[in-house]
Amino acid sequence: MKKFEQINKGYNSVFKTNRLSVGIVVPIERYAMGPVPTMQDHLQRVQLVEKLGFKALWIRDVPFHVPSFGDAGQIFDPFTYLGYLAGQTKEIALGVASIALPLHHPVHVAKSAATIDQLSNGRLILGVASGDRPDEYPAMGIDFESREARFRESFKYIRKAQESFPRVETKHYGNLNGHIDILPKVTGHKIPLLMTGSSRQSLEWNAKNADGWMNYPRDLYTQKQTIRQWRKLVKEYHEFDKPFMQPLYVVLEKDDDFKPQPIQLGFRIGARYLKEYLQKAEEIGVNHVALNLRFNSRDMQKTLEEISEKVLPHFNHLKEELV
Repeated sequence: MKKFEQINKGYNSVFKTNRLSVGIVVPIERYAMGPVPTMQDHLQRVQLVEKLGFKALWIRDVPFHVPSFGDAGQIFDPFTYLGYLAGQTKEIALGVASIALPLHHPVHVAKSAATIDQLSNGRLILGVASGDRPDEYPAMGIDFESREARFRESFKYIRKAQESFPRVETKHYGNLNGHIDILPKVTGHKIPLLMTGSSRQSLEWNAKNADGWMNYPRDLYTQKQTIRQWRKLVKEYHEFDKPFMQPLYVVLEKDDDFKPQPIQLGFRIGARYLKEYLQKAEEIGVNHVALNLRFNSRDMQKTLEEISEKVLPHFNHLKEELV
């Protein structure tokens, strides 16, 4: 099996060939009864997650509170919040899942991402998407149907922004003619960009251009076939492999032997079966799982400590390889 490309500290620590790591989606609190979290004790929980050995934090880009969508995310602006967390943490990777590229000018995304990457000593992983909430587009004067082309243009612009005095021509975002530069540059040779879902692009485009794939949880058989198809395409375009990751909603039961009961995009589950599920996911090629504890009913600190004690030791077996 080919190894993954080495990009920056965060990417290199989270994604290991043939291995699975575990992260946490922010906000780290229960808000099952409504779409808006309190964000109380958020910093203490973020720091606890790092201390307990989780490999990554994941926040989302939710420009507007759209009630029909049902989730306001962490409320805070993703880049401002990550900049704050960069100064309050030391080793944990800082992930965005994901920036809706058509809703932002790519120069702002490139500059903000590079800034956080620098301030965190290379811990940024940037998920990117085309955006799936139609209400946001007219609110910003952007045509919803143009998001496919806008996504590709923005992706190309962000890539080019890492060059010195870049040149790029776009239809929607203007042109760079090589006479002005975008600073800062990132700690590595590029920003690690992970595609979310299909973002209205072909799987071939994804395999050729993205640095990894962030897709939704599926039954293990279907996920295995999806990953196999993805890796086959990656092999056609590159000399290195690329990682696959997924989120997972978890309600952790007190009984370790509580058998999995499906919920939307996840399970109500005991610690032993969570460990077994993640081991099976690792076997089929999943490289990272971002746990979302929004619907968890138990004390959050105890839940995190229990996962750290009973689940993480089976997956944090490559600490010595951290870059």
